Order: sequence, then structure tokens, then C-alpha cells
Amino acid sequence: MTRPYVLLSCSLSLDGYLDNASDRRLVLSNAADLGRVDRVRAGCDAIMVGAGTIRSDDPRLVVRSPDLRAERLARGLPETPAKVTLTDSGRLDPRASFFTTGATEKLVFAGTSAVPRVRTHLAGAAAVLDGGRRVSMGRVVATLHERGVRRLMVEGGGQVHTQLLTQGLADELQLVVAPLFVGDSRAPRFVSDGRFPWDEQHRAELADVRRIGDVVLLRYALSERFSDLEEPVRAG
Repeated sequence: MTRPYVLLSCSLSLDGYLDNASDRRLVLSNAADLGRVDRVRAGCDAIMVGAGTIRSDDPRLVVRSPDLRAERLARGLPETPAKVTLTDSGRLDPRASFFTTGATEKLVFAGTSAVPRVRTHLAGAAAVLDGGRRVSMGRVVATLHERGVRRLMVEGGGQVHTQLLTQGLADELQLVVAPLFVGDSRAPRFVSDGRFPWDEQHRAELADVRRIGDVVLLRYALSERFSDLEEPVRAG
């Protein structure tokens, strides 16, 4: 299968949670690391999250730095990468920040039976594509490559990360570990149960460790396609 370079990115607590179980979003990263993430975003062609992340976090998924946006525009690119999500149910709010922010393409992969309904529901907010009877991650990444996406950043949630990892569709994992515990099993975890290619006999390759203020960035090479170049696009 021909697919983009797939980079998974997330922040988690010391006990492996992406968030807490309350209605208030838990901030795990810090300002310096958020700036780094912005640079990584600017170097990608598309950013993907699951529909659950849109419903729970209402992320904007845009390049925040004016300098980085200007650099992309100077290269003939949209000021922020395309935004991608996937849903079997089609339960998405067209007023969500995913759809209303960023002068860029928004793509929704829906289950085959839901496509007509989702196209009507999101008319004018996003392009809705057929992701298969149940949305197939392999089909999603192959279609993105056909549409010109060569570098895909994936920012959650746990189900999306789990599918990409268990299906061997990820090339790089960037984990930022925050110095705190959540301590609540109701909270969302980084991944759910599954058969992963990396285990006691086949350990993932740790490519880089970096201290960024009070958090630590761990970069893992998950395939032979791994690139040491973390931030391909820089401003200035």
C-alpha cells in the first residue's frame, strides 16, 4: 500500500492517560512544547483526529505561529495543513472548531451507509469521503496519499492511535510525558487493547529523548521510513 509518512503525536500523564475524566480538559503539555508541536504541524500536509476527539476537545488543529503560516503561504501551501477525521456514525457538529477554523481543506471519512446523510449534514463544511462499510484505516491513508498527502500528523484519540499502531501503519511516535498522575481508570488512555507489533521480543526503537521544561519528549522509530527530521518546515 502506498501511504503518507504517518506521525503519531500525543501528551500523556505518568500513568498513561491522555486526559482526566471530568468535563474540564487536562493540560498536560507546556508552552515550549506547544511551540514545538506547532512547528511539527507546519511541516505536515494533513492533521488527523478521530470524531470522538472533536466531540470531547473541540480542537482547532491549526498552525498558530504567524511566521510559520507565512512560511507555508510563501511555499504555495495553505496556511495550515488539511484537517481529517473519520466516523462510522456521522455524529459531528458542523459548528465545531475543526470545521470553522483554518483556511484549509477539511475531509471526513464516513462509513459507506452514512455518507449521504453526513454529506447533507456537513454540506459546505467539509468534503465527505467513503471510508468503507466500517471506516478502514488502510483505505483512509491510501486515499490521503492519492490526494497528495505525503506527511500525516495524527493527534488522537486513543482508538485512532490503536488502529494505526496495531495495523502497522505508523512510522513515528512522538510521546510527551507530563510530570503528573491522573489516577482515574475512567479517563481516556493513550491506546486501548490490541495486538501491537512491538512486544517483549520486538521492542520499539527509541530514536530521541529530549527534556522540554518539565516534560519529556520520547521519539520512537516505528518503521524503516522513520525520518530524523522532526520539523521539516521552519520559519525565518
